[in-house]
Amino acid sequence: MSYTALYRKFRPDCFEDVKGQEHIVTTLKNQIKADRIGHAYLFCGTRGTGKTTIAKIFAKAVNCEHPEDGSPCGECRTCKAIAAGASMNVIEIDAASNNGVDNIREIVDEVSYSPAEGKYKVYIIDEVHMLSIGAFNALLKTLEEPPSYVIFILATTEVHKIPITILSRCQRYDFRRITIDTITARLQELMEAEQIQVEDKALRYVAKTADGSMRDALSLLDQCIAFHFGQELTYDKVLNVLGAVDTEVFSRLLRHVLKQNVTGCIELLEEIVMQGRELTQFVTDFTWYLRNLLLIKSSDDIEDVIDISSDNLIRLKEEAQMIEADSIMRYIRIFSDLSGQIKYAAQKRILIEIALIKLCRPSMEKDYESVLERVRVVEEKIENGVVAMPAGGAAYAGGDGYNTVPDSGPVLKKERPPLPKAIPEDVKMIAGKWQNIVAQTAMPMKQYLKEAKLSLGGDNRLMLVVEDGLASDYFLKQEGHKELLEQILSETAGKEIDVTIQGVQGQEAFVQNYVDLTQVIHMDIIEEEE
Repeated sequence: MSYTALYRKFRPDCFEDVKGQEHIVTTLKNQIKADRIGHAYLFCGTRGTGKTTIAKIFAKAVNCEHPEDGSPCGECRTCKAIAAGASMNVIEIDAASNNGVDNIREIVDEVSYSPAEGKYKVYIIDEVHMLSIGAFNALLKTLEEPPSYVIFILATTEVHKIPITILSRCQRYDFRRITIDTITARLQELMEAEQIQVEDKALRYVAKTADGSMRDALSLLDQCIAFHFGQELTYDKVLNVLGAVDTEVFSRLLRHVLKQNVTGCIELLEEIVMQGRELTQFVTDFTWYLRNLLLIKSSDDIEDVIDISSDNLIRLKEEAQMIEADSIMRYIRIFSDLSGQIKYAAQKRILIEIALIKLCRPSMEKDYESVLERVRVVEEKIENGVVAMPAGGAAYAGGDGYNTVPDSGPVLKKERPPLPKAIPEDVKMIAGKWQNIVAQTAMPMKQYLKEAKLSLGGDNRLMLVVEDGLASDYFLKQEGHKELLEQILSETAGKEIDVTIQGVQGQEAFVQNYVDLTQVIHMDIIEEEE
């Protein structure tokens, strides 16, 4: 006898065997028990969630000679005929290949004939969204007022393509994605029935990869069993068959990114490619890894939601302390954009390499998240070094009046105030968030703050340098405005902040006499030699 695929062999034949759709099963069983059966149903949801399966069970239940609690008995002649596909009462149509007006007119003509045996003729139209507009129109009248012995069950994965006139004539049931726990439990049950040894961790990974589809989970498991036939199916073997990457690799990759180690990232990707891993799946899985990291960073009691092993959970918690939530969200955005591009790309590897370089080099991007990442990197370096001019400029080594340009010797530069050796943490934090602070204020303060410069006054106090005239008068002569600014900054820092207001005449005066902190925190760092 030929082999039967797992998803066909274990397709549920009664409502009790259906997993993950209890809200639909209960409603349909109650309708059958109360004899309140509708004439048209619309089953919608993602692939492999049980739409066609429940439609066939429902067709058996309404025609069953001895129904049990709203479920078909499975033993009577009608149930066996429907299960074998030999019943004239259940007509299954694939709308993808029968989507024309003539196909639907044939159905309309057949509807006028009552069933030869049993109570109902059930028409199951799969992928109904594939019908043409003319076909929908041909079905419309019959769908609205069919004979009492006819039931239509329409199934679709893309409900948004169904005309509203059809939707309004059907009872709509939305099938949910099946949870990882539910799929795993079902797989364990079936593997015991098949007497196949499979690690729980392997089953859980298959369930996760299936993305809410029981059919996909069974198909993937079937593939893994066939590849390692006669052997115990382990987690590592499943990873090999599915071309997946272990989470330990994602941890190594993330640590390379945090160190801005582009070479390490590219070498690790080379390793993944040489192992024959599926790159599209790699992008999806790394995005999922980052999502778990963000959840751990955002909440202390999230273990039950992220669904990972205790070993991986310890590693994730450690990494969550090494990175800010804003950075994680930036990484997720870059890889989410990548997942949309890579599916049909000819050069998948190059796209991934570009994405990894973006993660390591936030200066390549100008969006808000990237700026925050650049600030984070510079603040880490500022604890161990001094500020240097941006790339392309000269390194600033202090107040000696010279720039050191490689291979060109000392060059006289314009005098400017030396950078303080240490900037207080609260002032650094305010400088890093300055754009956000300005954005939250109201006019005209917002405009004055946009044109102002942050610097340091005596005793490392925060100094706001503004133009003489309207701006300086606003803060120094008009009552309450300076106090309001100090209140906003204090709330941001979580500590009391005093601000010194300094008026200057013209931009040149500022450049010559004051250090702009908002520019300093965006510069590169060089370590100061002892």
